[in-house]
Amino acid sequence: MKVFQIGAAGGVGRRLAQLLTARGDLVTGMHRRPEQGETVREAGGTPVTGDLINDSVDDLAQKMRGHDAVVFSAGAHGTGMDNTTLIDGKGLRKAADAAALAGVARFVLVSVFPDALRGGEAGEGFEHYIKVKKSADVYLAGTELDWLIVRPGTLLDTPGSGRVTAGPAVEYGDVHRDDVAAFIDAALHEPGLSRVIVELTSGDTPVADAVARLAA
Repeated sequence: MKVFQIGAAGGVGRRLAQLLTARGDLVTGMHRRPEQGETVREAGGTPVTGDLINDSVDDLAQKMRGHDAVVFSAGAHGTGMDNTTLIDGKGLRKAADAAALAGVARFVLVSVFPDALRGGEAGEGFEHYIKVKKSADVYLAGTELDWLIVRPGTLLDTPGSGRVTAGPAVEYGDVHRDDVAAFIDAALHEPGLSRVIVELTSGDTPVADAVARLAA
């Protein structure tokens, strides 16, 4: 499989690239900053420069052509509400439109758990982020793409367990970035898991089993 990653230098993205290349898949990792290219390369991917804010749909489609799937895990990461709108919102729309134009049907979006930080000190910027991510989910779900939306709980950098709780609606909780990447890796290779939203937290079910159950 040839996978085009948007956000390939991020916490989930680079872990996913390592898993995909370990199984023999080819990964193209789009990055904006020059130093991120080396991160993509170290994870086993082929770096390509791109910018969700300034690239057109045609620009992105040209980069995506020839791939079998797109994984979108990019984000503004707290750099302001304007960037959240442009990257997490409009950027996702551009990427989805580009995938359709390029003939790449499979599209996996890393979204956000709807209960994220509820009851905490979530400010205006975070509330804006949640709204933008939900609108992005709605847009992707309305396309003709072979989409999958993954909503992980609070992301942890500590080593994963290889076990998760996954379903259309699960109780909110933490989840390791390792396990999010492993879930997406398995899901990309399970064509039966399509056009669904999956909430994902740490749990007791091996990742491969969780994907197989959802696909069934």
